[in-house]
Formats: sequence, structure tokens, C-alpha cells
Amino acid sequence: MRSWSDTLRFAFQPVVNLSTGGIAALEILARPEAGDILAEARRDPELDSRLAVLAVRAAVRKESLLPLHVNVFAGTLADLGGLGSLHAAVRAAGRMPWEVTIDVGPPYTHVPQQALLEAVTALREQGFRISADGVGDGDVSLRLLTDIAPDLVKLDASLLARPAAVRAMRTLCDELRALLCVEGVETELQFATGVEAGAQLAQGELFAPPARLPAVDVYVPPRSPEAQAPSPSGPLVREFVRPAALLAANASAAQVRALLTGSPDVSGVLLVDRDGVPVRSVHRSRFLLSMSGRYGHALYADRPAAKLGDPPRTVGIDATAWEVLEVVADGGRDRTSDDVAVVDGYGRCVGVVRLADLVRALAETRVEEAAGLNPLTRLPGSDAITGEVDRRIADGRPFALSWLDVDHFKRVNDGAGFAAGDELIRSVGRTLQLAASGSTRVGHIGGDDFLVLADPEGLDPLAASVLDMPWSAGGWPVTLSLATVLCAPGSVTDHREAAACLAPLKKAAKSLSGGSWVLGHAGLPGHEVRRGAAPTPSEAGCAVVEPGGG
Repeated sequence: MRSWSDTLRFAFQPVVNLSTGGIAALEILARPEAGDILAEARRDPELDSRLAVLAVRAAVRKESLLPLHVNVFAGTLADLGGLGSLHAAVRAAGRMPWEVTIDVGPPYTHVPQQALLEAVTALREQGFRISADGVGDGDVSLRLLTDIAPDLVKLDASLLARPAAVRAMRTLCDELRALLCVEGVETELQFATGVEAGAQLAQGELFAPPARLPAVDVYVPPRSPEAQAPSPSGPLVREFVRPAALLAANASAAQVRALLTGSPDVSGVLLVDRDGVPVRSVHRSRFLLSMSGRYGHALYADRPAAKLGDPPRTVGIDATAWEVLEVVADGGRDRTSDDVAVVDGYGRCVGVVRLADLVRALAETRVEEAAGLNPLTRLPGSDAITGEVDRRIADGRPFALSWLDVDHFKRVNDGAGFAAGDELIRSVGRTLQLAASGSTRVGHIGGDDFLVLADPEGLDPLAASVLDMPWSAGGWPVTLSLATVLCAPGSVTDHREAAACLAPLKKAAKSLSGGSWVLGHAGLPGHEVRRGAAPTPSEAGCAVVEPGGG
């Protein structure tokens, strides 16, 4: 009589890195030929644990070197704890726990949360990575999600119809130091929405359907120029991690050669100790050159591969692309093409980054930044500021959005000349930049209009820096107007609403004489006049005083 395991097959679906366009991992999916084994596993933790073990063994039979994602129900973890059988199966298969991500799936309702969190901790101590699966369409609460603190959050594709929710989840993932993956992507429109909302990984029929054999290539549409804005400190390494080819530290040169010749896409091999810490780095070209030389195979085949390797170059998972370039620059010129190992907080290798990926990302970042800069002041335009406004709203952070301009600038331009007017605008921009500190962002949105995004406590020194200074253009005295809206958490939903709150304050500031500053609160009526006074009838008709005039 055939058992359920005799009719069980597994399919593999790639997890795609949207930055590199490569396959980051393979999710192993159970595909029974008869019956609903998954429904049974949901009720039977021992069966679910057995499925996880069989999934790992199925991947080993396919000889895939890629990291693996294995599905386990939340109730199974709470009931069984650390899944010792899975840990033993991974080690027996010659894989390391940190090459395996446990996709913890719903339902979560009625699962003992403390037992679940203790199981997650036990898995982490064994070295496994943790993914929260089915978020957005499942029943995991935000409180439980943050307590789990997963390495990866898998978001249901239904949320792509609500980009604001995806952006908010990306913000939460950044706080948790997790990556964001969107599942079930079927169309290029869904792909574009996911990328623009901040997803870093994705799965779905668009890239490659689940198949009995692991995919070698995937289809990834080109990214649009309007993709997620880069981090101010540069692209993060975690977005560019590729799978690493790992062998034990005592591996022979023959073992390394077999791996390299059988995997033409592998650019190098990292030799790691039992804890997964890189000890040597073997570069493909240099290694094969040594092996192919006269007597090379006879000399090296049975010797430790470490003798043909170099000290590994490593960076932490939270490093930026610029920090990787510093690591590369400190090495010899002959190693500029070497992969850089990415390690977690325990020093374990979780993948590699290639210099070419980072250089391309940095170049794209600089091109995008340059395209958005005002040619006169070299300050970013409104898109950069409004994007940061939306991020602060999603973070639940209070902020102050200010608009600044030159009073009656056209008259100044007509009287002093456009060259003097341009120089005035450049001077105002420089002053704002010098006054900006910490998280303050300054933008030039065209003409004589500037936007400033700051923390509320930084307002007074910022305002004083521009309003206390005597301004002139070609000898013509000039004054500035400043309008600020304070936005408490929950007072506005996006940058458009913040701008709408700012509009009447701009009008109020312009109605005052001399240097002016008007401040209001989003969602509340009225405003406070910090500087300026109501104009007299004579002032209302004479906003600019000519040189030498009264």
C-alpha cells in the first residue's frame, strides 16, 4: 500500500532579487498528487515537520546550491519548538542552517504567542533565518510581527492595489532590518508598483512559475526611473546580496574545482568554518589558472583549497555600498573583481555582493540625483522633499514643512537684473544648506521658491539663519517670507495634504510687510505670526526700495 509520501512531489519557485535581477533563493512547495496533505499538516505539527524535512531532501536531490525557503505553519513551531529534525536534515544534506529560511505561515489565531516566539528564538540560535509569510492577507498582528522581528516579510500581492500599505510595510521592515518581498506577482504593472513602493524581493508567475526543476533564469522587467528613492547614505548591501558558494574550510582543491566547473555562474567559493564564518576566499579565475598550469592538478588536487585562497573580505549585512567600496579600495588591485562576503551579526556568511552590482547602483543613484537637482542651486527638487515627507508620515514622526521665497522677486529681477537675481537665489540656497542640520532637507522647487523639511525643534535656528540676514540684490534691499506648517503624527495622510495645509499660510506670510514668518498646525484653524506686520497703505504699493531711496 502506497503511503502519502510516495505520492508527494515538490516544486521550486525562485525568490527574485529586484536589484540584481538574479535568483536569491528557492522556495520549496509541496505538491501532493492526491489528497490535501497541507490541510492535514495544518492540524498535525508532526506531519508538518516531516514535510519540511522532505522538502530539504528534495532540494538536495536537485543539487541546487541556492539558499532555500521551507514552509512551516506557526502552530507547528509553537507546538514543537526548535524543529530539531529539520536542523539534523539540513546538516546531513551538507547545507548550513543560515542557508535556509523558515517561512512561518498563518494561521496565527489561537497559536500560543509566547511558545511561538520561543521557537523562533531557538531556530535563530541554530542559525536559521526567519520569514513572516502571508502578511497583509493573513491574521498576523503588527504586534506579533514586530515581536518576531523577521529577517524577511512576505507580503500578499493583494496589497499591491494599495501602494501606501506597501510603502508603510517597507518602512516597518527598515526599522526591523528586514527585507520586503511581494508574493504572487503576475503582471508587469504589479511588478512596477511593488518596486516603486519599495519591495526588494518578489515571487510570482511573472518571473517563473513553480517547477519540478529549479529555475536557472527568470524574467525580470526593466525598472522604471521612478523606482524607490535611494537611501541618502547610498544603496544598502542587503539589497544586492547574491547566494554564496560555500564549502568547508578543509575542502580540497579538487572539491573546489568540481564546484566551479559544474557551476559556470559561480565567480568564487568561500571556505567557511563549522559556524559559517568565512576563513578563505577562492577566486574562480585565479584558482582555475593555478590548477590548469603545468603539474597544477598533480600539485594541488589533493591539497587543501585554502592554500590557493586569499583572506576573505567581509562587510556586515547593514553596510552601505560606499562602505563596500572602502573595503575593496583597501585591498590589492588584483582583487577588485573578488566577491565580498556579507556576514550577519554572528559573523556567518549570508551571501556575497559583486562590485559590478554596487557600482551600477551607485551610478544610477548619482544620475537620478543629478536629474532631480535644480541647475541654479544644485538642490533637489520637490519630489525628493515630498518623498521624504511621505516616509516621515509612514514612520509616525512629527515634522515641520516650510516654504520660503523672495518678496516681489520679479521686481527685484527687473530692477537689479537677472544675473543679480540668480546670485541672490544661489545665496539663499547656500544659507539654507549651511543652516540645515541632522535630518533637515532643503529643496529648490523653481524660481525663488524653496521647500524645507525639518524636525519641529530645529525651526527657530533655521528661520533665524535666513530671516536675520540682511539681503540685497545689486544694491536693492530684499526681504524673505517664510511659512511653516507643523504636522503631528496622524494630522496628515500624505504630502499632498501637508502642501494643502501650507497653502493658506503662504498667502498669510506674503500679506505681511518686511521679513515675515507665519506658523500653523495641520488640522487646526488659524496661525501664529512669528515675524512681520500688516503693511501700511504706502507699503502695500511700494514693496521694493530703490538704491538710495528712503
